[in-house]
Order: sequence, then structure tokens, then C-alpha cells
Amino acid sequence: MGNLSHVDDQGRARMVDVGAKVPQRRLARATGAISISATTADLIAENHIKKGDVLTVAQIAGIQAAKRTAQLIPLCHPLVLDKVDVELRLAEKQVVASSEVACVGRTGAEMEALTAVSVALLTVYDMCKAVDKEMRIGDIFLVEKVKRDVEEC
Repeated sequence: MGNLSHVDDQGRARMVDVGAKVPQRRLARATGAISISATTADLIAENHIKKGDVLTVAQIAGIQAAKRTAQLIPLCHPLVLDKVDVELRLAEKQVVASSEVACVGRTGAEMEALTAVSVALLTVYDMCKAVDKEMRIGDIFLVEKVKRDVEEC
């Protein structure tokens, strides 16, 4: 493993200087899931969760979270995002969240994609916690990270 980019020579945290990097088209995809009971899955499917439409609210929360990633994670660079797509899918005993984030910038959008999925799943948890005490969030990971020269796009 190489040097940590967010640590200076004295071991102190620092924000990486990306000013000399050429802007590129950046894309990141992430996914994750929350396990839920069959009863909770039925309530979500029938839109009977008292707080409202779980999947739509979680989708919007994920989009908002991606746009605020630099405010949540101290050493992340603020990015102007061109696209944030968050999708939630109800499976048998889980909700699966996926995100795709794109921008033109000097640094990648993977933290924004991961933050979108994380907050979307936390929102599902918040909306369903009154009816399901056994939910577990997990398997959040970066699926893909791509960068291309702007001229190639």
C-alpha cells in the first residue's frame, strides 16, 4: 500500500491539492442493501408505512446526500455534480439501493455515490424502524469508478 494521500509528512490530516490535475469526466456507481422482515417488505410494497412512500423518500434522500457529501466528510472536495441517480428496489427480504454519480472534475465521485447509497438505506431504516427492530444495513461498496478525458465524451 502506498502513501496515504490525506496525510501530510507529519501524519496530520490534509485535503489533497488537486488543482494541477486536468478535469476529466468522472463516473462512480455504488450499491448496498438493508435486510428487512417479510412483513416490512409487504408494508413497503403496499405503501402502508405510516411515514409515507419509503422507496421514493429514500431515493430523494440519497440524491440530496450525494450533493452534500463534502459537507459530511471533512476531506472530500466539493464537486459540481452533473448526474445523481439513485434507485431502490424491493426484494424478498431486503431493499437494494444503487447509485450513479457523474461530473467533470479533478477528483472522483466515488464518495458521493457511496454516500447516496448509505443515506438512502439509512432513510429506509428510519422510516421502517417502528415496525422492524431487526433491520441490518450492509454490503455497501463501490461497483465502478471510471474517468475519461473530456474530449472522449
